[in-house]
Amino acid sequence: MSSMLVTRKQKGFTLIELVMVIVILGILAAFALPRFADLGGEARRSSLEGARGAVKSASAIAHSAWLANDQTGPVVLEGASIDMSTAGYPLANPSTNDGIIEAAQLDANDYTLDNTTDTTELEVTIGTCSFTYDESDGSVSTITDSDTTDDGC
Repeated sequence: MSSMLVTRKQKGFTLIELVMVIVILGILAAFALPRFADLGGEARRSSLEGARGAVKSASAIAHSAWLANDQTGPVVLEGASIDMSTAGYPLANPSTNDGIIEAAQLDANDYTLDNTTDTTELEVTIGTCSFTYDESDGSVSTITDSDTTDDGC
């Protein structure tokens, strides 16, 4: 009788193949996870960019209304009385909420609203990022991050 080799069809995967797939998935996860882990920083920065845009727009609109009203007294925007500086821009006083905070409809529950060392400036902060509004000329600074160790707010 001749020696015949009986061939079997392989069913499933070998242990080596399964281990290799797990290792490859682990490596991919190690590279992908940090890219998606800190979505909170991007959300905070986007929220602050929206607030910055609202402050710039509200300042310009209020200043235009002040000029149209012969440069006197507060201006009324959407039924709210906005107190103006002598230069014609909304006040930066966070304690009264009737200046730029009211004009830009900023909510103190979403942002930290505080005067800087100069009381004519309002600092709007979320997380470690902030921008500053200046009532003397209506300018809004770029967003700065006080924490230089991370890449987001």
